[in-house]
Amino acid sequence: MTRLQAARDRNGNPFVINSAHRCGLHNARVGGAPLSQHLKLAVDISLKGHDRHILYQNCKEAGFTGFGFYTSFLHVDLGRRRHWFGNQKAKQLWQIY
Repeated sequence: MTRLQAARDRNGNPFVINSAHRCGLHNARVGGAPLSQHLKLAVDISLKGHDRHILYQNCKEAGFTGFGFYTSFLHVDLGRRRHWFGNQKAKQLWQIY
């Protein structure tokens, strides 16, 4: 939570959280991966009202290590260093890797 607040402070405006910690049952119901970081601490931040590249940079500087790039949100977590794209449209939208 400290890192999430640090990212928010860096960003300078509020975050709308689409999804955060999930219990195992809810994770299964929404189609989450069996070992999803949402079972620990992961947050999906809405892109609405944010420059996506600045949001990503602020989350990276706050210490997040896992990033999922989607068309309407940015997934951040504290798992191993990795990244992925929700689909081809998201990959084109983000164009950072």
